[in-house]
Amino acid sequence: MKRIDAPRRSASLASQLVDSLRSHIEEGGWAVGTRIPSEQALMEELGVGRSTLREAIGALVHLGLLEARMGDGTYVRASSELQSVMVRRASSAQRNDVLELRTVLEEFASKAAALRRSEDQLVQLRELLADAETACESEDPAAAQDVDALFHRAVVRASGNDLLMEVYDHLGTALTATVGELPWDAAAAQEHAGLHRRLVEAIEVRDGDGARAAAAAIVQLTRDTDGDSS
Repeated sequence: MKRIDAPRRSASLASQLVDSLRSHIEEGGWAVGTRIPSEQALMEELGVGRSTLREAIGALVHLGLLEARMGDGTYVRASSELQSVMVRRASSAQRNDVLELRTVLEEFASKAAALRRSEDQLVQLRELLADAETACESEDPAAAQDVDALFHRAVVRASGNDLLMEVYDHLGTALTATVGELPWDAAAAQEHAGLHRRLVEAIEVRDGDGARAAAAAIVQLTRDTDGDSS
């Protein structure tokens, strides 16, 4: 049977621009949460017309990588289509479901980190622990949330599991954003800091079971503070 020849055509300029901008985002050229340059600035930098640029930006908005905000410009929403889908799904899930998923990921990651971490990774965890304690003492919820997210990402990276790191990085914001939203009192904040110290200490002495227990306790404290212990 004679095969059907596919039509030969080069990709449109807009399609090429989509690929170029997507690569730029994936490589961190525009960080998640930041506003991209103005339409005029991009047209001049890229040497393309307004219609081509708008078509490419629209495609990236459709893919979930960018978000157009009326009167405020266009922002980077995710670094990849996978991240966009996963964050959107986690953000729409019940909080208890998110906390349970976080428990599963962080228990495994913490035990693996205790067994596999390098000395440099241990130093980084100690530094982030100190930053977390400083943020807690300053009673700055936003700073506390930021450093908490960095701390838990560092634990996951120390696990040495590349796939787990990728999944956690994609879900990290949705998994850790609950911390800054909770009504922490002084006692809860102190217990939260103590559990993080316990986790780092367990990782330091390569106590896998101790690290796993500390990670589970951190998430349980978040759940209890949220008033959802189911």
